[in-house]
Amino acid sequence: MATQSQWIAGARPRTLPAAVAPVLVGTSIAYWQESIDVGASYFQPTIAILALIVSLALQIGVNFSNDYSDGIRGTDAVRVGPVRLVGQGLAQPKHVKYAAFISYGIGAIAGLLMVLLSHYYLLIPVGIAAIISAWFYTGGKNPYGYAGWGEVFVFTFFGLVAVIGTFAAQTKQITLPSILGAVVCGALSTAILVVNNLRDIPGDTQSGKKTLAVRLGENHTRLFYYLCIAIAFGTAAYLGKICGGPKIALLVLLPAFEAIKPISIVKSKAKGPELIPALAGTGRLLLALAIVLSAAISLSR
Repeated sequence: MATQSQWIAGARPRTLPAAVAPVLVGTSIAYWQESIDVGASYFQPTIAILALIVSLALQIGVNFSNDYSDGIRGTDAVRVGPVRLVGQGLAQPKHVKYAAFISYGIGAIAGLLMVLLSHYYLLIPVGIAAIISAWFYTGGKNPYGYAGWGEVFVFTFFGLVAVIGTFAAQTKQITLPSILGAVVCGALSTAILVVNNLRDIPGDTQSGKKTLAVRLGENHTRLFYYLCIAIAFGTAAYLGKICGGPKIALLVLLPAFEAIKPISIVKSKAKGPELIPALAGTGRLLLALAIVLSAAISLSR
């Protein structure tokens, strides 16, 4: 029977910045948009909080789903990294599956409340698609995460959908700044998955899991990681310039110092467990950039 601390570890709290960051960015852009649309009142804290609950619930749900699906397939047997409840025999598979479904249920309820408050009903099919995609990432007979499409899922749902959805629920529109903010979060969230899969290349190769990292190989995966970070900061600078001019564009680049350590680890040809600090560092980088970008955009209103 898994302990409480093991269940918490199984939820993979280090991945939660990928859930928090897009809500911060989407909400700050909604707040800034009020200065563009004179007389508008977009910023809605209740909707923002519900969006955060949805994002966190889906992130935790997909983490438990992956734990369950990978565990019953035996693909966790040769992996390194955080606690795996099923793969390490710490919890019964059905209990981990229930935890995933409970998380999705919480996200669905919070999402429905958000839609009822915002009257932005387009989010209903989007939310359903997010839950289905989260489950079939590693679940079902042909999980697309095993075929190299995981990065597309992360960029889409923890970038485009999360930021634009948060923004649109408050403003009922989609704008260029909201799209740019989505690219920032999506690129760094993708970078988290890239370094995670880089770490797991040996085990995934052995278990037949053809992630994008397995398909690209170590060297090209490392280059892809650098590209994700470059896209995130380049887009953030452009977004800052649109919202507040050159000074804001420079301000949002300050978290680049946080990128030095994870980049240096990846560049050092680190492998396996040696990449875990880079994984944690990329999560911190995402959260730092989201906080600074959100503050800069809000202040430039």
